[in-house]
Amino acid sequence: MELEAKESEITKSEFVKFMDLVKNRNPHEPEFIQAVEEVAETVIPFILKNKIYNGKQILTRMVEPERILMFRVPWINDAGKIIVNRGYRIEMSSAIGPYKGGLRFHPTVNLSILKFLAFEQVFKNALTTLPMGGGKGGSDFNPKGKSDVEIMRFCQSFMGELFRHIGHNTDVPAGDIGVGGREIGYLFGMYKKLRNEFTGVLTGKGLSWGGSLIRPEATGYGTVYFAQGMLETKGDTIKGKTVLISGSGNVAQYACEKATQLGAKVVTLSDSSGYIYDEEGIDADKLAFVMDLKNNKRDRIKEYIHKYPKAKYFEGERPWGVVCDIAMPCATQNEIDQEEASLLLSNGCFVISEGANMPSTPEAVHAFQAAKILYAPGKASNAGGVATSGLEMSQNSLRINWAREEVDQRLKKIMSDIHDSCIKYGKRDDGYIDYVRGANIAGFVKVADAMLAQGVV
Repeated sequence: MELEAKESEITKSEFVKFMDLVKNRNPHEPEFIQAVEEVAETVIPFILKNKIYNGKQILTRMVEPERILMFRVPWINDAGKIIVNRGYRIEMSSAIGPYKGGLRFHPTVNLSILKFLAFEQVFKNALTTLPMGGGKGGSDFNPKGKSDVEIMRFCQSFMGELFRHIGHNTDVPAGDIGVGGREIGYLFGMYKKLRNEFTGVLTGKGLSWGGSLIRPEATGYGTVYFAQGMLETKGDTIKGKTVLISGSGNVAQYACEKATQLGAKVVTLSDSSGYIYDEEGIDADKLAFVMDLKNNKRDRIKEYIHKYPKAKYFEGERPWGVVCDIAMPCATQNEIDQEEASLLLSNGCFVISEGANMPSTPEAVHAFQAAKILYAPGKASNAGGVATSGLEMSQNSLRINWAREEVDQRLKKIMSDIHDSCIKYGKRDDGYIDYVRGANIAGFVKVADAMLAQGVV
């Protein structure tokens, strides 16, 4: 007992010392510090117990991006006014492959958010078993309310600088919030013009010009596949379960589709204005209406109740107070706080599969772990999107296209492998599977081993 207490004190001291360093070097970056702290809590004890990693400053190196790019993005709107936005690319780690991660166009984009996303991406990509490093980028540009021509002008200006720093063997961006098929098309077209080459430098492309089947669906599908894997450890299935989903974009739409196909009943979707609750369930026809509403008309989710008046709309609220079995937060970071976590638990929710990146605050995560429910962090459960981006890269390199069924089977296998890795490093003596610990350590080991092999670079 005395030895255990001493080891615990050493671990705590090392954790505090490490986090003080990170906080001093990255002031005013709360999202990044939150992401690092969540990893450090589980990885530092592992490092201290394994001589191969101890003393090599691996985690200290991991939290420092290999490169940060910031640049101005000037463009002209339809009124002839010159607008200047700020562009970013965080090239976090290339230890196991070229930088890989999305571009986010949203007014909240800043260094803290992109560094947290890039750091998470390193672990997520490592978990997929594919040779991809981690990166993230974007701009504080807001595509909402902009015309197609304005978005094209912005994307072309953005790529006018970014093209110098990316390439199919260097850095392969993808989409994220605010960057869908339309934006990827404009970005790719400008890259192709500037470099005079047709390569797989961006993923999420259209099927007729290098894209992959299942890519739009992959993150949402993967989130459901991961939930299914967790339930199987309890001899259970997703069939017949009531599911809450937040968001109504790409990830939420396809999580809803796959959960419904597997026999679950999805009762909520949301956007930044509020959420809809449909007690009867959001079936295929209703989901088709939502897809048209959000993807084509680009309207608000509250229009759902005009089409389906039995549903209810809750202005300015999030759906976590609704009774459910499974919750899939698919909107944005920190959308479930401690109070909402307590609501979910008290209402019987026993599975959380994150479709967004870091959607639960640290207090919410600790509440889920204390309750010992099936809780999967986004770096594991939403890795299906980047996994299929990796499959798109493979198809581009081979100059072939796989059938829908083949890509889906590969996606299922990757999600199953990620789940197995989480169990390997996360299963505790009492049988509880700590998926946070499992995902963090599994991702760390793969990247750390590559860093050790490559020397101090």
